[in-house]
Amino acid sequence: MITVTEATTTAGALKRLSDEGVSIWLDDLSRKRIESGNLAELVETKHVVGVTTNPSIFQAAIGSGAGYEEQLTDLATRGVTVDEAVRMMTTADVRAAADVLRPVYDATGGRDGRVSIEVDPRLAHDTRATIAEAKQLAWLVDRPNVMIKIPATAAGLPAITEVIGLGISVNVTLIFSLERYREVMDAYLAGLEKAAKKGHDLSTIHSVASFFVSRVDSEIDKRLTVLGTDAALALKGRAALANARLAYEAYEEVFSGERWTALGGARANRQRPLWASTGVKDPAYKDTLYVDDLVAPGTVNTMPEATLNATADHGRITGDTVTGGYAQARADLAAVEALGISYDEVVQQLEDEGVAKFEVAWQDLLDAVTKSLNSKGVDAE
Repeated sequence: MITVTEATTTAGALKRLSDEGVSIWLDDLSRKRIESGNLAELVETKHVVGVTTNPSIFQAAIGSGAGYEEQLTDLATRGVTVDEAVRMMTTADVRAAADVLRPVYDATGGRDGRVSIEVDPRLAHDTRATIAEAKQLAWLVDRPNVMIKIPATAAGLPAITEVIGLGISVNVTLIFSLERYREVMDAYLAGLEKAAKKGHDLSTIHSVASFFVSRVDSEIDKRLTVLGTDAALALKGRAALANARLAYEAYEEVFSGERWTALGGARANRQRPLWASTGVKDPAYKDTLYVDDLVAPGTVNTMPEATLNATADHGRITGDTVTGGYAQARADLAAVEALGISYDEVVQQLEDEGVAKFEVAWQDLLDAVTKSLNSKGVDAE
């Protein structure tokens, strides 16, 4: 049984994180979580003010079958294709989650209360198809607090500009490199400029830039371990934080420049950095590393539930842990490079792998739904 004192302590770290200007989003969604009231409970008790999804999350949720049987039966009866069935189920979940979070959206003027849904990952290298898919998803979900996730591939950049220009809010995903992050911010500003020319109210357009964290450590740590020297091993667990901190430095620079000043004067919103992939993969590190050490105002941290619970239980939120660390961050990445580990090679590999992993998860989801539809006596096309 939790005492009043323990409950206060449990809520403390998450409240402090929120008070520091970090929006806490949950990196997970399922129909069971929505219908059981769990999502609403997390909003009420764990300071959760947003939800992100991705193909892997939907594969786990829908692949389990829990909560989807009735809709699957209806879809099978209608004889829909597997692609349509998947889209009907995923958009239904996002719509329902958006309704749960609508009070947060209203209370924050659209800043939070957001639910993200990703374009088909198979379109990651097709600009025109990504734009068309983004428009379709926004129409299907039909909620003002939806965000359409577009990957930060080379083909994704012009799609970001076009979709923002249409007045649709965007979560840019799979950002690993500082150079690509600057290109993402540029694409966002170009989109706002297009939206302004079309007469859109810029205050209604929001965006986050999802900068992936733990995967950078996973890949660079692996290479440092292979080197095995004292100098190499001393750098383990430092590259991801350094990369993210320098991303925040770039954010501060871009959103204080002349180009932004004009847009800000037109009531545009900054594109907030979102720390993604914040679940710690190396058990040698504290499980709240990518929360405690990435606290900065105007950011979002999207956490898997295990990380959210760990932060609530024993997170150490001690104020801003980003803006004072730029010099050390540059030194850490330079030290990694000096050992012969190419930053450019690592981040490109991670982007390629990220897209590929989501494609695999999406195909697994399609296969699971195909099996379910067929089991109900319908041949899914």
